[in-house]
Parts: sequence; C-alpha cells; structure tokens
Amino acid sequence: MDLKSDDDDLFSSDFLDGIYTPNVGKQHGALPSVIVIGGGISGIAAARMLQNASFKVILLESQDRIGGRICTDYSFGCPVDMGASWLHGVCNENPLSQVISRLRLTLYRTSGEESVLYDHDLESYALFNINGHQVPQSMVIKVEDTFKKILKETDKVRNEHSDDMSVRQAISIVLDRHPELRQGGLAYEVLQWYICRMEAWFAADADMISLKAWDQEKVLSGGHGLIVQGYDPVIKFLSKDLDIRLNHRVKRIVNGYKRVVVEVEDGRNFVADAAIITVPLGVLKGHLIEFEPKLPQWKLSAISDLGVGNENKIALRFDNVFWPNVEYLGVVAPTSYYCGYFLNLHKATGHPVLVYMAAGALAYDLEKLSDEAAANFVMLQLKRMFPDASEPAQYLVSRWGSDPNILGCYSYDAVGNSDDIYDRLREPFGNLFFGGEAMSLDHQGSVHGAYSAGVMAAENCQKHLMQRLGCMERIPVVALRDEIVEVPVPLQISSLSCFPFSWNRNIVTISSPFSVCGVVSTQYLISFTFR
Repeated sequence: MDLKSDDDDLFSSDFLDGIYTPNVGKQHGALPSVIVIGGGISGIAAARMLQNASFKVILLESQDRIGGRICTDYSFGCPVDMGASWLHGVCNENPLSQVISRLRLTLYRTSGEESVLYDHDLESYALFNINGHQVPQSMVIKVEDTFKKILKETDKVRNEHSDDMSVRQAISIVLDRHPELRQGGLAYEVLQWYICRMEAWFAADADMISLKAWDQEKVLSGGHGLIVQGYDPVIKFLSKDLDIRLNHRVKRIVNGYKRVVVEVEDGRNFVADAAIITVPLGVLKGHLIEFEPKLPQWKLSAISDLGVGNENKIALRFDNVFWPNVEYLGVVAPTSYYCGYFLNLHKATGHPVLVYMAAGALAYDLEKLSDEAAANFVMLQLKRMFPDASEPAQYLVSRWGSDPNILGCYSYDAVGNSDDIYDRLREPFGNLFFGGEAMSLDHQGSVHGAYSAGVMAAENCQKHLMQRLGCMERIPVVALRDEIVEVPVPLQISSLSCFPFSWNRNIVTISSPFSVCGVVSTQYLISFTFR
C-alpha cells in the first residue's frame, strides 16, 4: 500500500534526532534502516534478525528494562517469572527450543500433551475446599470426566448455531439439555475450579471467551515446561549487541511514502525506511500511539475486536515449607471467580516460594488493591488450606492490566471475532509492519508465538525494503533460525511423578535406560534440525 507525502520538510535533518539517514533509498550503497518499537521478545527477535541481515536497526522501549511481559525478578534470591513462565511445547518445532538448549536452561515439565488442565496434569494438584479439607482425588477425577463430557457437548451447540456465543453460555445450554451432568455440593465447586483453570489459560472469564474459537488453537507437542532459571537468560541472549534505547516511549508515528518518523515522549524524533510495531495489543487498543495518517478502519476494527485478557501473579517467599510436595495447590469455591490456585516453585527450584495466579475479573480487582492488601487476600486463601501457615517473608505483585506499557497479559478470541481478524492484524500498512503475540500465525498468547511473529514481521519488512530500494542482490535474506547449526545438546527435563513420556522419536534420543519415578532432574539428548 503506497502512502504519498509531499512534505519534504518533515524529513529534513533539522527536524530529526536519532536515526538519521537522509539518503536512504536514494544513495547507492546505503543500507536499509528499520525502527523496532517494543522491547519484548517479539521486538527483540525482529531486531536481531534484521541486524543479522546488515540492516541499520534501533529498538525503542518505553520501560527501563527489556522483556515486556517477560519479567524475571531476583529479589527473592532466586528467579521468579512474574510474567511468562512456560515453554508451551517442548519439541523441535518450538522456535525457542534451540535457544534454551544452547543456554542449557532447565525445563521443569508440568504436564504432558492433551491435558484438560492445559499446562498441568491432574496428578500434580492438591485441591481443598474453603474449610481446609482436601478434596478426594476420586471426586476430582470423576468431575474431570464430567467436564470433558460437557465440553464435548458444547461442540454440538456450536454446530447448531451460526452465530457465536460465549463458552459459559454454551455450558449452560448443555447443562439444561443434560441435567445428569449437573453437579451438586462439593462436586459443583470442583467443576467451577475446572472452569477457573480454563479461564486462566485464556486470561479471561468464560462469558468472554468465544465458543467458535476456544479450541481451535494449535498446541505444539511435547507438553509444557517451566523454565527454572526464568526467561531472563533467553531475553539477554537474544538482545546481545542490539541498539536498544530504554525509556523511549513512542508518542507518534508518521508513516511516509518513503520513510517513517517516530516521535518519542520527550520530543526527539527517529527516522528510518520502515518500522516494526511490536507493542502489546492492549497499548494499540488504548490508542496510546498516534498514527499519521490514521490506521485504516480494517486495521482498527481488528485491534478493537480481538480480546486482551489479564492474569496477575502474587509471589510469596516463606522461611519454611508448610505445604505438601505437589506442583499446584487449589481452592474450590461456589464460583470460578473465588476459586484459587498456587504454583509451588519449591517443587521445581528448591526455594520456598508459592505463586498465586488470578485471571480475568479477579485479576483486575486485585490490581485495585495495594501490594500489601493483595498479599493479605492471597494469604487468606492459603490459610483456608493451611490454618497454621506462616506469614511470608517477602511478596511480589504484578499489575499487567493497569501497567501503561502493557495493558493486559495476552490476547484471546472474544465472542464474535471474524475469521480474518488475525490476517488484518498482521497486514502491513505502508512502511509499518506489526509483530507481537497477537499477530502470531497459530500460537497467540505464548512466548514462542510472540517470537515467531517478530521474525515473520522482520522477514516481511526485509523483503519489502529490498524490493523497494532495489538492493535484492546486495543484502541476503537472512532468517534468525539459519544462524544455529544442528548440534546435540542436553535439554534438562524435571518431572513430578511417574508417567510415560510421549516424546517424538525424531526429536529425542535417550542414550541409556532410565526411570522417571522419583527423578528430580534427568537429562535427555535432543538434536535440533533447522530447515
């Protein structure tokens, strides 16, 4: 799409400060230049790929740190990810696997494939009611079967209705049709907890999640792994030697016919041949960046219609461990809003840390509290399970929904989304290209999806500029994945309990007999092949 402008003064050297390339596209031999906006993993991946292709690249980040929704905190004396934590899909197809392998990071495997609890297995939970009594495992398993039947019946509801509806509405229809699936008493509360876990996966309440699209996500094989050292080493590795400007909040983007001008909050301006925008979808929805000319309606409607969920973490460090040796602790309740769950980091890291996770409306409500009040709320939940629980020595509280740099944790399919919404989100506009987890082809809401979207935006930007500037022969097309050669390295997987591994034999080579029962950390030799 061509955007023409006759205002040459806009691009004069007197106006610009920052990247200034007055002869880009005119002088033979000048290298293409790109501004990447947003220092999360998507922006970093885009900048890395373009820099590897000999482009002039600068990355502008509004915060005083890089990583975006990846935020590893070390104040407890151990890494605690207050944002993204998991590698969803421990397999060769995951584009981050080679980086994690190269850095020899440890993955704590929290679930196998096709778990109804998404990134956790049922056997790794201990559930309690609000009176502190543990829910019998037999009941948990029985309600799981019922929950699966309910979800299967919602597929029939979807096929019967041309218009979309929420998952919660579909569940209500199913229960009206099949009263035998209704639960009472404690079993009803366990069912609400299952709904709570579904809401956590989408970071949205069930009455906001699209029935049409909720189960259409393409999940990579290999189960889900918690990165024990946190995601920070990955961010540092990928961002090495990039020109990153922190505390540069972008205020305005002028999308010219030949160049792009980016104005930051302090009035300085940066110019380049193109820009890649990887800020969170919540920032775009909030209209915190002015576009000149304005983004077209097809782009604005896609930004407006796609949902942005919210999930927050409240991490608690204790002086001693007083909870059972399971991965997850859960509290069942009469509504999914009041159900709670804690990730037991002691199981994975050896440190006495519990992380409470709240999604949807509860996540927003907790942000209205002070850090101390939020921690007190979580302690009330914990003391329902363990009346003698000690007070935390330290606590951390995330606020992704109200953070002006983020405004939500990740995207989800809201009720009524059109089929082409992701195509419109990804579509370039003039010299502007778009990345971020919401623009991922198949893996929205994941770190590897954000990473891949950044690479894809960079590849599209690269091809566009090389064609426009006539430098196809001078600059090779370089993909980030082409840099890493095939080399067998150990990927460490920790496991909770005894279960058979379902790894793809083309990915994992186990060099000796092994037993997974009671193993704290076992090494598997993984050979990564890149096309």
